[in-house]
Amino acid sequence: ERAIGKSSHYTAVQGTQSLREAVCVATERDRGWKPTPDMVTVSVGAKHALFNLAAVLCNPGDEFVIPAPYWVSYPEQIRLFDGVPKIVQTRVENGFRMTPSELEAAIGPRTKALILCSPSNPTGAAYAADELRALADVLVRHDLWIILDEIYGDLTYDGFEQVSLAKLVPELRERIIVVDGVSKTYAMTGWRIGWSISPPAVAKALLKVQGQSTTNPTAVAQAAAEAALLGPREPLKEMAKVFAQRRRRMIEGLNQIPGIRCDWPRGAFYAFPDVTGLYGIRWGERRLASADDVSLWQLDVCGIAAVAGEPF
Repeated sequence: ERAIGKSSHYTAVQGTQSLREAVCVATERDRGWKPTPDMVTVSVGAKHALFNLAAVLCNPGDEFVIPAPYWVSYPEQIRLFDGVPKIVQTRVENGFRMTPSELEAAIGPRTKALILCSPSNPTGAAYAADELRALADVLVRHDLWIILDEIYGDLTYDGFEQVSLAKLVPELRERIIVVDGVSKTYAMTGWRIGWSISPPAVAKALLKVQGQSTTNPTAVAQAAAEAALLGPREPLKEMAKVFAQRRRRMIEGLNQIPGIRCDWPRGAFYAFPDVTGLYGIRWGERRLASADDVSLWQLDVCGIAAVAGEPF
């Protein structure tokens, strides 16, 4: 009741002091390193945090390295500010994880930042500690921002250990920006609370952008997010068990369908199957020739809705 009573007014643009402190506590507990509240900017969801970062960091012509498959908003937000998405096509043989050589080849004189989501939407690809260190060996040689989208960091499977690059390579922290939120771990999508953790100079610039757009995120939603971050962890563990069961049923089921192959994702809650084996199936007067065709055919013939992979 006290929290609700305080939630009828504006808060600080970057979020309440208590929520920003809770983000710091949760980051230390879950990611193994502790930021300070002046580094935290609370936003209207993690998507808003990423949009604000594009507004702050991107000048016309700046390049942002983005491994593919990627969440569809990454390149579009960059294009809105006349930036250039530099797409790195990863391979299923590498578990859809970008290699150091692929990262090195993508970095050029106009590179402003790398956007790395681990675990990933849409593939569930996640980078182990040794893989992150190998990427860090490349990053330390180049002057660019490192945007880490860790929104799925608490949803991993089969003993995979999620490690933050900010913990592994402290010397990069002055260039690391972490994006996170309560939407996935706490199933609070509709509350629209996310945040970025950035060097104080970047956080001040984010404050200017947010102060002229949304101002503060909804006050009562901030109170709910704080309660989630500092509350009991047992329900989260139970939810993770259920996701693990769904993952097993989904991947095993997909791999039993002739023409479909799906590798096991390390994290998140997505399946990204290879459906090229279905190409050529007759559908009316045409034959399937793309994932988009497969998703529409599947809806029409099987009554099952799915999202095609091409936009990613």
